[in-house]
Amino acid sequence: MTKTVSLVAASVCFAVAAELTDIEFNEVKVPLSDTEKRAINASDGVKISGKEYKIGYNIIMRSGDKVGDEIFGALYDINGKLITTKDGSPRISNDNDFSSLHTYGDKIFMISHFETRPAAMYITELNQDKTTGKLSPVNTKNIDFSKFGGLWVPCAGSVTPWGTHLGSEEYEPDARMIKENGEGGEYYNLMAEYFGGDLTKVNPYNYGWTPEVKIINEKGDVNVTKHYAMGRIAHELSYVMPDRKTVILSDDGTNTGLFMFIADKAGDLSSGVLYAAKWHQTDNQNGGSAKLEWISLGNANDNEIKKEIDKDIKFSDIFDMAEFKDDICPDGFTATKANVDSNQETAPECIKLKHGMEKIASRLESRRYAAIKGATTEFRKMEGITYNNDLNEIYIGMSEINKGMESFKSKGKDSLKYDVKGVDDIRLPHNTCGAVYRLTLKKDDKIGSNFVPDVMSGMIAGKYATTGDKLNTCDLNGLANPDNVTYINGTGTLIIGEDTGSGHQNDYIWSYDIQKDKLTRILTTPYGSETTSPYYYNNIGGFGYIIAVVQHPYGESDEDRLQNSSDARAYTGYIGPFPVITK
Repeated sequence: MTKTVSLVAASVCFAVAAELTDIEFNEVKVPLSDTEKRAINASDGVKISGKEYKIGYNIIMRSGDKVGDEIFGALYDINGKLITTKDGSPRISNDNDFSSLHTYGDKIFMISHFETRPAAMYITELNQDKTTGKLSPVNTKNIDFSKFGGLWVPCAGSVTPWGTHLGSEEYEPDARMIKENGEGGEYYNLMAEYFGGDLTKVNPYNYGWTPEVKIINEKGDVNVTKHYAMGRIAHELSYVMPDRKTVILSDDGTNTGLFMFIADKAGDLSSGVLYAAKWHQTDNQNGGSAKLEWISLGNANDNEIKKEIDKDIKFSDIFDMAEFKDDICPDGFTATKANVDSNQETAPECIKLKHGMEKIASRLESRRYAAIKGATTEFRKMEGITYNNDLNEIYIGMSEINKGMESFKSKGKDSLKYDVKGVDDIRLPHNTCGAVYRLTLKKDDKIGSNFVPDVMSGMIAGKYATTGDKLNTCDLNGLANPDNVTYINGTGTLIIGEDTGSGHQNDYIWSYDIQKDKLTRILTTPYGSETTSPYYYNNIGGFGYIIAVVQHPYGESDEDRLQNSSDARAYTGYIGPFPVITK
């Protein structure tokens, strides 16, 4: 069974018809009992082109599992030694996040993030049952990031068109707030464990980048790099478009930006031009709508930026600061709240670029530099990105619409903290249940890409519950804080994961039929966990998989419901297996 969708190319006055494969999941009910709320409940079947297939949630590994000689999720220091807890046992991260699937020769590998400080990344060889498609671990090993000063809060990720793992480093440390003794606050100070507890060895500019991992042989050995050319922000995810040059970058947190990178060479992310978006609002309903203008932050390459970091450059080497007085910054200074989360100040920062520091600022302080150049730095909780090649459009999750995305308000109440007079680009009604945005694409000869986001508008938003249930403040039959998204090409189906606190007591993964505007709940998670980085793979050894990770059970809420410490271990697994979907 097929359905037809009209494809309209931007700036081209014609439409073509494409047949999409029908896909329909059996829905999972809302968990109501205590037993249901402690479990992973997943769709048990899917109908594809009228044919039914049995599926489910399959666990590959849990944090703390010993596979081969290593423990999945154990943290290591810069010298390759296990970091231990007070009782001498290995420190295990329960913050499993993005996990990518790869083939090399006859082997299948999975590369997995652990979203902590210090962080970890593991590569695991998988065995695939050729009859059922079931994946199981053979061995796992830690990936060494010591030459980069370690790895920081790797969140979501993607797989490049050339098959590498493209990761992230979220919530980059604010270099302005680091004291002379190395102190940077409780969140930052945890990174000292990577250096044996020595905070003075933690360089904030080592973190906030896009790591790329390439498998180089069937033993699972890898080449690792961090792409300094792509800018330093709170990277949630970098998504490479089909031209192998255009990359869309999401910036998580409060008062953040939307970025785009155009590589100088296809398939090589080590040099290129970084852009930041300016939101020109055209509507404020249903998540709002805007025309996007792209502001160049200049060209740079990895090597020249890394050299500056290795010189131990400081924030004060890049910017001059001044006092915001009488409701204004001094002449020559820019008022910005681009880093409002870290400095916790009501008044804007007044910053001025020091002479000759344009290129360095564009990469080490990409968000602040974007604000100086006039780009919008008012987004709130910008999350995952995916590409619909059937309609040639992008989808981005926005976990919340509030704070900087409002106009001098916070959750509907008057606030001066998140906006700057005269720079209030995004002016929307608050919606703490969040939304998923659609970005249409156009060809831009000046930028040199056929995949430049043009119009950004709300596609589907969460709705507030009317029941007064404080544990489920968003409608149980709708979205609550959409996080990462993945598109099943050829089907018109978007998979949406949640990262919610009180929006839904238990987080969900949804299947969304874009044409029918229909949500189907396909997975629910245990108390206190979130769904991280769902990602669809159409053909791994003849089977399809939706990788789905359940992070920190009993860790974000309902901590008092934990009955056994082993229940707090995170899950890395998948929904499926599916048949390979072909148009």
